[in-house]
Amino acid sequence: MQAQDRLIVALDVSSLDEARSIVEELAGSVGMFKIGLELFTACGTEVFQFIESYQNVRFFFDGKFHDIPNTVAAACRNTTRTNVGMFNIHAQGGIEMMSAAAKATREEAAAKNIEKPILIAVTVLTSISESILHEQIKTSKDLDLANYVVHLAKMTQEAGLDGVVASPREVPLIREACGNDFVIVTPGIRPNWPELGKDDQKRVLTPAEAIAQGSTYLVIGRPITRAQNRMAAVKRLCGELVSH
Repeated sequence: MQAQDRLIVALDVSSLDEARSIVEELAGSVGMFKIGLELFTACGTEVFQFIESYQNVRFFFDGKFHDIPNTVAAACRNTTRTNVGMFNIHAQGGIEMMSAAAKATREEAAAKNIEKPILIAVTVLTSISESILHEQIKTSKDLDLANYVVHLAKMTQEAGLDGVVASPREVPLIREACGNDFVIVTPGIRPNWPELGKDDQKRVLTPAEAIAQGSTYLVIGRPITRAQNRMAAVKRLCGELVSH
Protein backbone atom coordinates (compact mmCIF):
# COMPACT_ATOMS: atom_id res chain seq x y z
CA MET A 1 0.00 0.00 0.00
CA GLN A 2 1.37 3.43 -0.96
CA ALA A 3 1.80 6.01 1.80
CA GLN A 4 -0.98 8.25 0.46
CA ASP A 5 -3.41 5.30 0.33
CA ARG A 6 -3.12 4.92 4.09
CA LEU A 7 -4.35 8.46 4.77
CA ILE A 8 -8.00 9.07 5.64
CA VAL A 9 -8.72 12.80 5.83
CA ALA A 10 -11.43 13.67 8.34
CA LEU A 11 -14.06 16.05 6.94
CA ASP A 12 -14.90 17.38 10.41
CA VAL A 13 -16.72 20.44 9.09
CA SER A 14 -20.31 21.64 9.27
CA SER A 15 -21.23 22.33 5.64
CA LEU A 16 -21.10 20.55 2.31
CA ASP A 17 -19.34 23.53 0.78
CA GLU A 18 -16.45 23.18 3.25
CA ALA A 19 -16.32 19.43 2.68
CA ARG A 20 -16.43 19.80 -1.10
CA SER A 21 -13.59 22.31 -0.99
CA ILE A 22 -11.35 19.84 0.87
CA VAL A 23 -12.32 16.88 -1.34
CA GLU A 24 -11.75 18.76 -4.58
CA GLU A 25 -8.36 19.99 -3.36
CA LEU A 26 -7.08 16.60 -2.16
CA ALA A 27 -8.90 14.05 -4.38
CA GLY A 28 -6.38 11.58 -5.78
CA SER A 29 -3.78 12.46 -3.16
CA VAL A 30 -5.22 10.55 -0.17
CA GLY A 31 -6.80 7.14 0.28
CA MET A 32 -10.19 8.18 1.68
CA PHE A 33 -12.20 10.98 3.22
CA LYS A 34 -14.06 10.50 6.51
CA ILE A 35 -17.63 11.75 6.86
CA GLY A 36 -18.45 11.92 10.53
CA LEU A 37 -21.26 13.03 12.80
CA GLU A 38 -20.48 16.75 12.58
CA LEU A 39 -21.03 16.84 8.82
CA PHE A 40 -23.89 14.32 8.90
CA THR A 41 -25.88 16.19 11.56
CA ALA A 42 -25.40 19.45 9.68
CA CYS A 43 -26.45 18.14 6.28
CA GLY A 44 -28.50 14.98 6.82
CA THR A 45 -28.94 12.61 3.89
CA GLU A 46 -27.42 15.20 1.55
CA VAL A 47 -24.16 13.71 2.77
CA PHE A 48 -24.93 10.50 0.91
CA GLN A 49 -25.79 12.38 -2.28
CA PHE A 50 -22.45 14.10 -1.83
CA ILE A 51 -20.76 10.69 -1.54
CA GLU A 52 -22.45 9.38 -4.67
CA SER A 53 -21.43 12.43 -6.71
CA TYR A 54 -17.76 11.39 -6.45
CA GLN A 55 -17.46 8.06 -8.22
CA ASN A 56 -13.66 7.90 -8.12
CA VAL A 57 -13.19 9.04 -4.52
CA ARG A 58 -13.42 6.66 -1.56
CA PHE A 59 -15.32 7.65 1.59
CA PHE A 60 -15.42 6.32 5.14
CA PHE A 61 -18.76 6.97 6.88
CA ASP A 62 -17.96 7.28 10.58
CA GLY A 63 -21.54 6.76 11.77
CA LYS A 64 -20.66 4.52 14.76
CA PHE A 65 -23.96 2.60 14.74
CA HIS A 66 -24.88 1.25 18.19
CA ASP A 67 -28.42 -0.03 18.69
CA ILE A 68 -30.43 -3.25 18.78
CA PRO A 69 -29.38 -5.79 16.11
CA ASN A 70 -32.37 -5.25 13.77
CA THR A 71 -31.94 -1.48 13.74
CA VAL A 72 -28.20 -1.67 13.11
CA ALA A 73 -28.70 -4.25 10.35
CA ALA A 74 -31.20 -1.95 8.61
CA ALA A 75 -28.81 1.01 8.91
CA CYS A 76 -26.02 -1.12 7.44
CA ARG A 77 -28.19 -2.08 4.45
CA ASN A 78 -28.98 1.57 3.80
CA THR A 79 -25.35 2.60 4.11
CA THR A 80 -24.15 -0.18 1.83
CA ARG A 81 -26.38 1.19 -0.96
CA THR A 82 -24.36 4.41 -1.01
CA ASN A 83 -20.91 4.78 -2.53
CA VAL A 84 -19.04 4.37 0.78
CA GLY A 85 -15.82 2.41 0.85
CA MET A 86 -15.93 1.86 4.61
CA PHE A 87 -18.23 2.42 7.58
CA ASN A 88 -18.36 1.47 11.23
CA ILE A 89 -20.41 0.30 14.18
CA HIS A 90 -19.62 0.03 17.91
CA ALA A 91 -18.03 -3.20 19.14
CA GLN A 92 -19.62 -2.64 22.54
CA GLY A 93 -22.97 -3.44 20.92
CA GLY A 94 -21.99 -7.10 21.26
CA ILE A 95 -21.53 -10.09 18.98
CA GLU A 96 -25.22 -10.46 18.05
CA MET A 97 -25.43 -6.85 16.88
CA MET A 98 -22.13 -7.04 15.00
CA SER A 99 -23.02 -10.35 13.34
CA ALA A 100 -26.33 -8.89 12.16
CA ALA A 101 -24.45 -5.89 10.74
CA ALA A 102 -21.94 -8.06 8.89
CA LYS A 103 -24.67 -10.28 7.43
CA ALA A 104 -26.78 -7.31 6.29
CA THR A 105 -23.78 -5.65 4.66
CA ARG A 106 -22.77 -8.78 2.76
CA GLU A 107 -26.32 -9.50 1.62
CA GLU A 108 -27.02 -5.95 0.47
CA ALA A 109 -23.79 -5.72 -1.50
CA ALA A 110 -24.55 -9.04 -3.20
CA ALA A 111 -28.14 -8.02 -3.97
CA LYS A 112 -27.00 -4.74 -5.53
CA ASN A 113 -24.03 -6.41 -7.26
CA ILE A 114 -21.62 -3.89 -5.77
CA GLU A 115 -18.34 -4.20 -3.91
CA LYS A 116 -18.91 -4.77 -0.21
CA PRO A 117 -17.75 -1.82 1.91
CA ILE A 118 -15.14 -2.47 4.56
CA LEU A 119 -17.07 -2.91 7.82
CA ILE A 120 -15.22 -2.12 11.03
CA ALA A 121 -16.07 -1.66 14.70
CA VAL A 122 -15.03 1.04 17.15
CA THR A 123 -13.29 -0.42 20.19
CA VAL A 124 -12.58 2.37 22.71
CA LEU A 125 -12.60 6.02 21.66
CA THR A 126 -9.18 7.68 21.68
CA SER A 127 -10.52 10.37 24.03
CA ILE A 128 -10.99 7.70 26.72
CA SER A 129 -8.14 7.26 29.18
CA GLU A 130 -7.51 4.44 31.66
CA SER A 131 -8.92 6.52 34.52
CA ILE A 132 -12.08 7.39 32.58
CA LEU A 133 -12.57 3.72 31.69
CA HIS A 134 -12.42 2.61 35.33
CA GLU A 135 -13.76 5.60 37.27
CA GLN A 136 -16.58 6.75 34.96
CA ILE A 137 -17.46 3.80 32.71
CA LYS A 138 -16.83 1.46 35.67
CA THR A 139 -15.13 -1.44 33.92
CA SER A 140 -13.27 -3.91 36.12
CA LYS A 141 -9.93 -2.61 37.32
CA ASP A 142 -8.56 -6.10 36.66
CA LEU A 143 -9.01 -5.46 32.91
CA ASP A 144 -6.74 -2.67 31.73
CA LEU A 145 -7.58 -0.53 28.73
CA ALA A 146 -5.27 -2.29 26.26
CA ASN A 147 -6.61 -5.76 27.10
CA TYR A 148 -10.18 -4.49 26.93
CA VAL A 149 -9.51 -3.16 23.42
CA VAL A 150 -8.04 -6.52 22.37
CA HIS A 151 -11.07 -8.31 23.80
CA LEU A 152 -13.38 -6.12 21.70
CA ALA A 153 -11.23 -6.65 18.60
CA LYS A 154 -11.41 -10.44 18.97
CA MET A 155 -15.19 -10.21 19.37
CA THR A 156 -15.33 -8.10 16.21
CA GLN A 157 -13.37 -10.67 14.23
CA GLU A 158 -15.54 -13.49 15.58
CA ALA A 159 -18.65 -11.60 14.41
CA GLY A 160 -17.33 -11.50 10.84
CA LEU A 161 -16.28 -7.86 10.48
CA ASP A 162 -13.22 -6.73 8.54
CA GLY A 163 -11.46 -4.84 11.30
CA VAL A 164 -11.59 -2.23 14.03
CA VAL A 165 -10.99 1.38 14.91
CA ALA A 166 -8.45 1.58 17.72
CA SER A 167 -5.79 3.80 19.21
CA PRO A 168 -2.36 3.23 17.64
CA ARG A 169 -1.04 2.33 21.09
CA GLU A 170 -3.12 -0.88 21.07
CA VAL A 171 -2.30 -1.85 17.48
CA PRO A 172 0.54 -4.34 18.18
CA LEU A 173 -1.65 -6.32 20.59
CA ILE A 174 -4.56 -6.35 18.14
CA ARG A 175 -2.28 -7.37 15.30
CA GLU A 176 -0.93 -10.25 17.39
CA ALA A 177 -4.41 -11.39 18.41
CA CYS A 178 -6.21 -10.97 15.06
CA GLY A 179 -3.55 -11.49 12.36
CA ASN A 180 -2.11 -9.53 9.47
CA ASP A 181 -5.26 -9.42 7.31
CA PHE A 182 -7.34 -7.68 9.98
CA VAL A 183 -7.94 -4.00 9.11
CA ILE A 184 -6.91 -1.55 11.83
CA VAL A 185 -7.96 2.09 11.41
CA THR A 186 -6.30 4.46 13.84
CA PRO A 187 -7.41 7.96 14.83
CA GLY A 188 -5.45 9.90 17.42
CA ILE A 189 -2.69 10.56 14.89
CA ARG A 190 -0.72 13.74 15.50
CA PRO A 191 2.47 14.66 13.60
CA ASN A 192 5.33 15.99 15.70
CA TRP A 193 5.07 19.43 14.17
CA PRO A 194 5.81 22.37 16.49
CA GLU A 195 2.69 24.26 15.39
CA LEU A 196 0.33 21.45 16.45
CA GLY A 197 -1.06 20.42 19.83
CA LYS A 198 -2.81 17.18 20.81
CA ASP A 199 -6.29 18.76 21.10
CA ASP A 200 -8.78 16.42 22.85
CA GLN A 201 -7.07 13.15 21.91
CA LYS A 202 -5.38 11.35 24.80
CA ARG A 203 -3.85 8.20 23.28
CA VAL A 204 -1.85 9.46 20.32
CA LEU A 205 1.16 8.58 18.16
CA THR A 206 2.80 10.15 15.13
CA PRO A 207 1.87 8.78 11.68
CA ALA A 208 5.21 7.00 11.25
CA GLU A 209 4.94 5.45 14.72
CA ALA A 210 1.41 4.20 14.01
CA ILE A 211 2.42 2.54 10.72
CA ALA A 212 5.44 0.96 12.42
CA GLN A 213 3.08 -0.46 15.05
CA GLY A 214 0.95 -2.10 12.34
CA SER A 215 -1.89 0.32 11.53
CA THR A 216 -3.58 -0.14 8.15
CA TYR A 217 -5.17 3.32 7.78
CA LEU A 218 -4.57 6.60 9.61
CA VAL A 219 -7.38 9.09 10.26
CA ILE A 220 -5.98 12.62 10.26
CA GLY A 221 -8.10 15.76 10.44
CA ARG A 222 -6.94 19.12 11.71
CA PRO A 223 -3.23 18.78 10.85
CA ILE A 224 -4.36 18.61 7.20
CA THR A 225 -7.71 20.41 7.00
CA ARG A 226 -6.60 23.43 9.04
CA ALA A 227 -3.19 23.71 7.43
CA GLN A 228 -2.50 26.87 5.43
CA ASN A 229 -1.56 24.61 2.51
CA ARG A 230 -3.44 21.30 2.71
CA MET A 231 -1.64 19.64 -0.18
CA ALA A 232 1.72 20.56 1.33
CA ALA A 233 0.61 19.01 4.62
CA VAL A 234 -0.38 15.77 2.83
CA LYS A 235 2.97 15.62 1.03
CA ARG A 236 4.82 16.29 4.28
CA LEU A 237 2.94 13.43 5.99
CA CYS A 238 3.54 11.03 3.09
CA GLY A 239 7.22 11.94 3.14
CA GLU A 240 7.43 11.06 6.83
CA LEU A 241 5.76 7.69 6.22
CA VAL A 242 8.06 6.83 3.32
CA SER A 243 11.16 7.84 5.28
CA HIS A 244 10.22 5.37 8.00
